[in-house]
Amino acid sequence: MNGFKQIDPEDLEVRPFKLILKDWMLITAGPPEGFNTMTAGWGGMGALWSTHICFCVIRPQRYTYEFMEREEHFTLSFFEEQYRPALELCGSKSGRDIDKAAAAGLTPVPGVLPGTTCFAEARMVIECRKIYFQDVDPRNFLDPTIHEWYPEKDYHRMYVGEVVNVLVK
Repeated sequence: MNGFKQIDPEDLEVRPFKLILKDWMLITAGPPEGFNTMTAGWGGMGALWSTHICFCVIRPQRYTYEFMEREEHFTLSFFEEQYRPALELCGSKSGRDIDKAAAAGLTPVPGVLPGTTCFAEARMVIECRKIYFQDVDPRNFLDPTIHEWYPEKDYHRMYVGEVVNVLVK
């Protein structure tokens, strides 16, 4: 990919709480000719089942959910602060209604993995292979305040992905 270099996941030096919760990311599934992307501020990265993983959560009514269900891989794209308006747009509009990448001024490009899409403007892209999913079950909430996040009872599906490639600028 133009402008990116591949690094070993163990060489990744990030502050994950800031990176995901504060800076946000784009979750993207599907090839450049047919993908959807959404902004997310929930997720994580770490180790599970002796592999490097990232996880993200998507509500079933989100258009990206259909793509995540269909595709084997997904990407997480991270941006510099100057792209905050683009991330705000991608988090507030539906790909069912508009071409979010075009409206946000982002350039979709093929990832390294076949059938993946990321963005030329990203500063870092993590390509993942789906290895697990789990639907959030409210019966398992140990903290009752978590219910406040689900007034519509539209519980997220969590996707765990094996980190296949980490691309940085």
